[in-house]
Amino acid sequence: MTADLSLRNLGKTPTPFFNGRWFTVFASILILSVSGGTYLFGLYSQNVKSSLGYDQTTLNLLSFFKDVGANVGIIAGLINEVCPPWVVLLIGSLMNFSGYIYLWLAVNGDELVKPQVWQMCLCLMIGANSQTFTNTGALVTCVKNFPESRGIVIGLLKGFVGLSGAIITQLFHAIYGNNGKSLVLLIAWLPPFVCCTLLKYVRVMKGVNRQENEVNIFYQLLYISLGLAGFLLMVTILQNRVAFTLVEYRLSSCVMLLLLFAPIVVVIREELRIGKNRKQVLDDFTPLKGLEQGKLPSRSQGKEVLWFKNVFKPPERGEDYTILQALLSIDMLILFITTIFGAGGTLTAIDNIGQIGKALGYPNTSIATFTSLVSIWGYLGRVVSGFVSEIFLTKYKVPRPLMLTFVLLLSCFGHILIAMGVPSVLDVALAILGFCFGAMAPLIFSIISELFGLKHYATLLNFGGAASPIGAYVFNVRLVGHFYDKEALRQMAALGLFRKPGDHLTCIGIECYRSSFLIIAAASFVGCIVSYILVLRTRKFYKGDIYKKFREQA
Repeated sequence: MTADLSLRNLGKTPTPFFNGRWFTVFASILILSVSGGTYLFGLYSQNVKSSLGYDQTTLNLLSFFKDVGANVGIIAGLINEVCPPWVVLLIGSLMNFSGYIYLWLAVNGDELVKPQVWQMCLCLMIGANSQTFTNTGALVTCVKNFPESRGIVIGLLKGFVGLSGAIITQLFHAIYGNNGKSLVLLIAWLPPFVCCTLLKYVRVMKGVNRQENEVNIFYQLLYISLGLAGFLLMVTILQNRVAFTLVEYRLSSCVMLLLLFAPIVVVIREELRIGKNRKQVLDDFTPLKGLEQGKLPSRSQGKEVLWFKNVFKPPERGEDYTILQALLSIDMLILFITTIFGAGGTLTAIDNIGQIGKALGYPNTSIATFTSLVSIWGYLGRVVSGFVSEIFLTKYKVPRPLMLTFVLLLSCFGHILIAMGVPSVLDVALAILGFCFGAMAPLIFSIISELFGLKHYATLLNFGGAASPIGAYVFNVRLVGHFYDKEALRQMAALGLFRKPGDHLTCIGIECYRSSFLIIAAASFVGCIVSYILVLRTRKFYKGDIYKKFREQA
């Protein structure tokens, strides 16, 4: 008998499979698998640049506001504190559509839309901020439903977010062919459609405990996702070598959708098994003496701590911190600095895929391939860091911050490879950086939940993510954009040309990016050192049983 058959659930009649927590996982997978429109900025940024006549600094400013929207989800977290997940997901859907449909109208030169730069920044930030609402509504809900498998849950779900770039790219080619501007239109309507269809199935299940075969089910979902990632990788490489027709794009997309929906088989089988076991227990159940149905004793609740009290006297690590206790703690400060130096640098590289490829002379087909490959490698980074860190933590007591330190060290090599500009190594560099960027999110989000508890996890999760755009602004706008425009103007002057108003700057050669990425590599190494300080501070905590509290509550 599994732990799902808790005493509180015995008095409930068996529910349909789509009301169980495993169907919540499946619904979350579908929602998150089309939520990564922000990762495709490198694919449509050239259309924005040419249509609106922006220089690289202005384009990087747009990229910065996109990163702010995609990572600053504190509002989503606060709403999730007081509202059910479906409200958070609905708000995110409305924001996604309104932001990206305005961007699409602007890029297509619609007479009704004559945007200023600040308006473009605002609409892109609103559209990108919808991703924090879907992440909060879906991911936080699943972590609360499976608290003892949080690393695996975060890795799996963020893995599908990583694949979303490649998934949307395939659907874009199948629906619109090669019309680049229509990619923004697809990003505008597809995520809200999927989200609004499934949002009522995403909810927190109370009184549900860990199953004995819980991890095995997640491994089954992992294997399916690996098959999907392998297929996307194969198709992406093939499309780069052979020109696909519209029919071929649609056939490959049909296979992709079959793999994407394959987890429903595992989910239905498991929910039916749980329902059968619950019915059998109900038939054999004899109420304990002194207990009446509907009057089961509630779990003991700890004393409620007001949000403004004991701000500088936090509880032990692993207990539920208040929001202020967590935000003002040294551990959160270290995580915040680590994210600025680490995620900020990798995010800058991903945002500049299109411009780096152009500067190094790669054709548009190769740049589109790079974008999809980064998405796939980001998926691998997410699932590997989620599953492997959970195994190392539970079996060998390896602190999760130590694995974050190794990921940051690996990212330094990716930045150096870009700075070297060796022919045919850009794909290797982007693969490393895509993997590292993907690996950071599950590690950082898991560490936050482990150190500060799950009570205010929705808000603290989004505060941790807010560090990425700070690093992206420094590295992308102030560093990469500045060096790119400076080199482009130097090249124009060498040819005796002068920039006219409305012309966008184009830089050719590795000199456009060499200095900036050497600086980013050094900054990532600093982040690696700061991360190791957290390893030393939390060593004793991770040597203990961090999930003991949840087993005692069960």
